Amino acid sequence: MTQESDPRTTWALDREIVLTRVIDAPLERVFRAWSDPEQIVQWFSPEGFENETLEIDIRPGGRWRFIYVSPDGVRYENRMVFLRIDAPRLIEIDHGSDIDDDPQRFRVTVTFDAQSNGKTVVTLRQLHPTAAQRAAGIGFGAVEIGFTTLDKLARHLA
Repeated sequence: MTQESDPRTTWALDREIVLTRVIDAPLERVFRAWSDPEQIVQWFSPEGFENETLEIDIRPGGRWRFIYVSPDGVRYENRMVFLRIDAPRLIEIDHGSDIDDDPQRFRVTVTFDAQSNGKTVVTLRQLHPTAAQRAAGIGFGAVEIGFTTLDKLARHLA
C-alpha cells in the first residue's frame, strides 16, 4: 500500500475519534509520561486492566508490544509502532494487534499543549482506516475506554 492509498495518512472526519483532557501537570512531565518506557507501562491501559509489556522501544521506528489483561482475564495483544516523536509536542503512532501489517491498525496522533496556568492539554486523535471500523470502535466503547486511560495518566502525574 502506498502512502497515497493508506487511509491512515489521509484525514476524514467520519474515520476519526478525538479525545481531549486537561492534565494538571506541566508539558514536559506529561510528555515524559508518554515517552518514558518506565512511566507509560504504569498508566497506559483502560481502567481495571493490567498491562503486560513484551517489548518496548519508544523512538521513531521503535515499537511497544504489550497485552491488555481485562479484569475477567481476557488478553488483548497490542502493538504500537512509533512513527514520529517531536518532543515535547507530538507523538505519532500506528496502533493495532500484535501482528505484522494488521489491516485494522489505526493512526494515533497525540499532541501536548502547555496552558499558561501550568496545566497541559492532551489531545489524542485516532484515525481509523474505515468509517465502519471507527463506528465499531465507538460501539465497543473506545471513547469511554480512552477517557479512563487518560484518567489513569492524570492520577499517575498527580
